[in-house]
Amino acid sequence: MTVRPAIIPVLRYADAPGAIEFLCSAFGFTRHAVYSDPKDPTRVAHAELVWNGEMIMLSSVMETPFARAAALRTPYDAGGITQSLYLVVEDVDGHAATAAAAGAQIFMAPEDLTYGGRSYSARDPEANAWTFGSYDPRAG
Repeated sequence: MTVRPAIIPVLRYADAPGAIEFLCSAFGFTRHAVYSDPKDPTRVAHAELVWNGEMIMLSSVMETPFARAAALRTPYDAGGITQSLYLVVEDVDGHAATAAAAGAQIFMAPEDLTYGGRSYSARDPEANAWTFGSYDPRAG
């Protein structure tokens, strides 16, 4: 089996079904796979969302051996974030308007970048930081 190289961010949410709905409506993700607990559909064991051919994975906050060993915390539990996500978009202002209309907290309005391109930053309902910009570091 050939493995496709990938870096896939993984996030945890107290309200994973709500996060999935928000990420799809505000930021333009689509559901690839969602595996919920059959006894409790509010608990998502694993979900995969796709955006322009790229993927993120997420789950509900659950006590698991990995969560304990990695000392995973949500931004609220940690009192802040330790990473953010950057996604390349063509229409920064249009994307920001869609995100704001869907309830995203825009904490940095669209602005031109000194090194080229334009970007804005928003928080999802559980305080993860997302930046969307037209600067593409892989474009050369």
